[in-house]
This record gives sequence, C-alpha cells and structure tokens, in this order.
Amino acid sequence: MLFRSSYDPEILNLKENLQTIELSCKELRTSRIFLRLLEAILKAGNRMNAGTARGNAQGFNLTALQKLSYVKSNDGKTTLLHFVVEQVICSEGKRRLINKGSEEDNEDSDRKKEKVDKDTQHLMLGLPVLQGLGLAFSNVKKAATIDYDSFINTCPNLTTRVNDVRQLITCCGNAERDQFVRETKGFLEECEEELKVIREEQTRVMELVKRTTEYYQAGSSKNTQSLQLFAIVKDFLDMVDKVCVDITKKVQKKNASSIESSPPRLPTPRAPVRFRNLKTYFTPEIVSSESENEF
Repeated sequence: MLFRSSYDPEILNLKENLQTIELSCKELRTSRIFLRLLEAILKAGNRMNAGTARGNAQGFNLTALQKLSYVKSNDGKTTLLHFVVEQVICSEGKRRLINKGSEEDNEDSDRKKEKVDKDTQHLMLGLPVLQGLGLAFSNVKKAATIDYDSFINTCPNLTTRVNDVRQLITCCGNAERDQFVRETKGFLEECEEELKVIREEQTRVMELVKRTTEYYQAGSSKNTQSLQLFAIVKDFLDMVDKVCVDITKKVQKKNASSIESSPPRLPTPRAPVRFRNLKTYFTPEIVSSESENEF
C-alpha cells in the first residue's frame, strides 16, 4: 500500500527535524561568543545613534544582522560587520592571552612577537574562536533549511491520510477475518498512537522556538515565521565566516611584511572608525519577557 510505504520516511524526517530544531535552540541559548557578538553590535549601534532617541537602546531588530555588511564607515574603508567582528576577535585574543599568561618562556617566540604589534597578536589568538562559531552552530544551519510549511503540515496531513485509509477499510464490510484488513487496522492504530506523541512533541518544540526567539527579541515571535530566527542567524554566520577569511588574509599579509622589515616598525596609531546613524533597527527599550527567565 502506497501510504504504508511513504509513512515511515515522512515520520522519520519529521522526528529528525524536531530534534534539529530543539538542538538549534540549545545552541543559540548557550553560545557565549554569539552573545558577545550581539552585545558588540548593540554597543556599536548605541554609539552610532548617540544623541538620538535610540542612542541608549536595549535591543535591536534581529533582521539588522543581515544588514551589517551594507553599513559602511564614513571613509568607506570598512563595514560595521567587519568592525564589530574584529573588535570581538581582539577581545577574545586578549582574553586568551590573559588566560595562558602574557609572558612566554621561549626566547624565539619572544623575538618573533617583537615584530608583531599587539593588535595583530590579539587577532591571531582570537580568530580561532570566531572561526569555530559555524561548527558550533551546525544544527542552527540545518534548521535554517527546513521548510516551515512542510514541517508544520506533515503531522496533520498524515493524520488525514490515516483517517482516509480507515474509512476505506471500513467500506470493506465484515471481512474481519481478512488478513490484509486486520494488518492494516493494526498499522493504523500504531500510526495514530505515534502521531499523537509527535503532535505533543511538536507543540513542545515550537514553544521552545517561540521562547528562544523572544529571548533574543521580545515580541518578535508574534509577527514572524516561527523558524525565521534560524535563517537570520545562518545568514549572519555566513557573513561572519567571510569576514574571518578577510581578517586572516590581512593578518598573514601583515605578518609577512613584519618579518621582511628590519628593524621592526612601531604600529601606526589607527584613526577611530566612525559610522553614520543606524536608527532603523534599534529600539529605544525592550519590554522584559517572562520567557527570558525560563532559560
């Protein structure tokens, strides 16, 4: 029977998607680096919006994550995304340097570091932390590819098909002794029990998605597609990966020039990076949500 052959693959795919989504929520709630990036974006946005009503925002629209690479500095030399990622990388580099001790016993290492300025050293130490973010969010990236309509409708569609088959079997009359009828009824009963469990599990997981979305942006889960959070984060992570590649190339180029130069040059003081106001995506205040306390 066609339904019997297609039921198992469909229900298995639904179970896998439920597991992926639940693990995605866990990744989003427990990633220190991701939260550091969001904090850095909020801080940068408040600096850009200083003197305006949004200059002391407590949060921002999550869709802003997809726009950061388009916001350029006043001199056009960098983007807000590059600036924020580099700041977080440097911060993580400093953190790692402090954790392992600022002094090393190896004299060769000391001589090499004399030719590398502190900013570059911090970038070198912090880069692996940001480069590992995509791997840490593997389930988020998978969840971003799940078709929401198909995911939501699979269980109701299977339930409808179970009822249709049961009605068809009923039309077979009193053929209770027919082996096919008995086996089909047994299969349908198993399907109904399994679908009942799956419906409860899906309700629980979607509530977790709602709370996770609320955690990052109060009120956003009421007006957006329920799985949109994962797509936004995936796009953001892809952009962060590209920035990390750019920064890696910059560090390698700087290291090569430092080794060739003799004597080592003092690092050139960098002019502060300035951006225009970014009002669109920042909110003056965020109303606290009960969901925030449920994590």
